[in-house]
Amino acid sequence: MALFTLQDISVAYNKQNILKDFHLEIEKGQLVSLLGPSGCGKTTTLRLIAGFLQANSGKFLFKDKDYTKVPVNRRNFGFVFQNYALFPHLSIFDNVAFGLRLRKVSKDEIEKRVMNVLEIVNLHGFEKRFPKQLSGGQKQRVAIARALVIEPDLLLFDEPLSNLDANLRVNMREEIRRIQQELGITTVYVSHDQEECFAISDQVAIMNKGIIEQLSNPASIYKYPETKFVAEFIGFKNFIVFDKRKDAGNEITLKKADFEFVIHKNERMTNETGKIGAIRPDDLLIHGKEESDHFPGNTFPGKVKVSTYLGRGYQYVVDTSIGELTVNKEMDTPYQIGQEVVLEIPREPMVLVD
Repeated sequence: MALFTLQDISVAYNKQNILKDFHLEIEKGQLVSLLGPSGCGKTTTLRLIAGFLQANSGKFLFKDKDYTKVPVNRRNFGFVFQNYALFPHLSIFDNVAFGLRLRKVSKDEIEKRVMNVLEIVNLHGFEKRFPKQLSGGQKQRVAIARALVIEPDLLLFDEPLSNLDANLRVNMREEIRRIQQELGITTVYVSHDQEECFAISDQVAIMNKGIIEQLSNPASIYKYPETKFVAEFIGFKNFIVFDKRKDAGNEITLKKADFEFVIHKNERMTNETGKIGAIRPDDLLIHGKEESDHFPGNTFPGKVKVSTYLGRGYQYVVDTSIGELTVNKEMDTPYQIGQEVVLEIPREPMVLVD
């Protein structure tokens, strides 16, 4: 049973819908990420859960209770902000203890809980320092400790790593996942960074224009995007709108112009799946024209239009009769601009999306 449910939620600013009939369920103990481009509604969703704003319609149910109009100070939720939001004039101990003092917790209990949570976030011994004496990663740990020390029913993150450099982001996301799993605390995490979300999440909700286009575990989304938007967002660059489709057992025959392709049906493909084929540049194959006799199936000719060096290999934009397609290949001697080549669609990695 879901720990909480956002049920038919609608939110609008200045008569513009941000969320429309939005629905989300999260199980206890899960870390669920809201992922999507700027303006898709992910931060609005997080602020709604936190109680910072109210929905125009719909319900927020938490532990089978209606939290729709429960004020933020009566929701025992921990919130970690993007900009840390630490008090510069307070020590690390006092920053972490702030929420406990507002709750009138005893001095001895504050001491015990603050020191315990500083141990959890690996900041033991930093309690007497001030925020200006800490690195960005250490400040973020303090912000996490402050959210955890109140022993929240739910932990909320709003793009917590966006102010950190690349290496520190990787270290901090591992720390966040460690802490979340160690404590078993239900967490909602907002980010626009795909790699970050996929690395730490049990479930990822891909959002677009106020709706969830796909909600699943990271591996399923990466392998089997359900819509063209999701596929584009996670790195599929090649899309072919096929003219005809025929299903036969575990194989699907697709036709485009004068070409016919056979692909294997994966576990997510149904007879209702669309006729838009999507394939990543790394999965599409490219061969020299002289090699084409060795690759008779799922092949079609093209001409190299753009060649870009990527370090380990090259990326080509190839002009074909069924559209421009992008393909990556590791090779020492690149194909030349204008060179005739043959593209091959393997049977496994192509997916069909709506």
